[in-house]
Amino acid sequence: MLSAVFANGLRDIALAPWGLLAALAVVDLLLSFSRRKQLSYDMAQEIFIGESQTLTLQIPQMPAGLRARLAWPEGLNGESEITFVPQPDGSGMAKIQCRGVRRGVWAFEHIWLCWTSRLRLFEFVPRLAFDLEVRVVPNIRLVQSGKIATTVQSALYGVKENRAIGEGSEFHQLRDFVQGMDVKSIDWKRSARRRSLVARELRAERNHHVIVALDNGYLMREDIAGLPKIDHAVTSALAVAWAAAIGGDQVGYYAYDVRPRSFVAPVEGRQAFARLRSWSSELTYSGHETNHTLALTELNARTPKRSLIIVFTDFIDTTSAELLVENLSILSKRHLLIFVAIRNQDTETLVETAPDDLDEVALLVAANQAISERRLVLERLTRLGITVLDATPETVTGRLISTYLEIKSREMI
Repeated sequence: MLSAVFANGLRDIALAPWGLLAALAVVDLLLSFSRRKQLSYDMAQEIFIGESQTLTLQIPQMPAGLRARLAWPEGLNGESEITFVPQPDGSGMAKIQCRGVRRGVWAFEHIWLCWTSRLRLFEFVPRLAFDLEVRVVPNIRLVQSGKIATTVQSALYGVKENRAIGEGSEFHQLRDFVQGMDVKSIDWKRSARRRSLVARELRAERNHHVIVALDNGYLMREDIAGLPKIDHAVTSALAVAWAAAIGGDQVGYYAYDVRPRSFVAPVEGRQAFARLRSWSSELTYSGHETNHTLALTELNARTPKRSLIIVFTDFIDTTSAELLVENLSILSKRHLLIFVAIRNQDTETLVETAPDDLDEVALLVAANQAISERRLVLERLTRLGITVLDATPETVTGRLISTYLEIKSREMI
């Protein structure tokens, strides 16, 4: 009898903590109970690739220690762990920098919230719908800032324009011949009719054809400075297209990978830039190897008039570049070419860093070989009379526009 009573007493004592814990759990749930969380958000619907926008999240009646986890789509980057800051009105707010890294329309689907209960016995992890779409588009920040327009207008319509008078190929006007003018400028037929000497004034020719050719093969998907090569190329292509439109030239564009994808004949005016921007926004990322022979032969057939063709492409070694060089040499016999390659600074940094072990020695040797073979190919292209730009992502746009303006001023097209 006594043993049974003692056993029952011990059982009650053993169950008491569990009962107390259950009671605390119920109290904790009652204290922490709240309505379903409503999350509001605000963000620009469009981001230039390579730039960031602020995503603002706000939640009313923020529980203590509220955190969130966001699954980012492929084309956007940002912090995955989000901490909310309490506001004076009791709500919570979080601001996250969202960076566009791939062109396209990217959708968020869900966000996970996380907070602990008042007595810290439970952790709540609800999943909320997060219906937000963000469009990542080619970067035209330089165009919007007006820097390109200022540079081109000052170069072509300012001091350099005055220098070009008398040295261009397009007739400008007739004027009386005065002492000090070049005798070669005298128009003898008109002078005979007027019975006085008159001279022809010429100016730099406008209305040239400028074609932007974009290689969209798998090599152009390599990430440099956080973005694929093709996106650096698109940014530079849009900048030079805007410069050409301001300079009075007609702009066309061409894209290719394993085969030609699209070709738009040169069009004058700013309409060409608008079409190029729309077209480049819809340019998909390709995983195919580029067929330079087919693509450049097709481009040569589609451009009977002598044009300035700007080719954005890249290569791995001398072997893979053989067909590229051969077809560019054929294209350069009729057209003026600018070859644009975007250089990876990480490879150069690797060469300049002293190796610590055998693995780093092997990487150093491979990097040195890649740089040497790249230099050989670019030197071959230069000997063919092709203007070569091997530049980093930060400098490629400025160098390309400067090269275009130099070609215009020298009447090379």
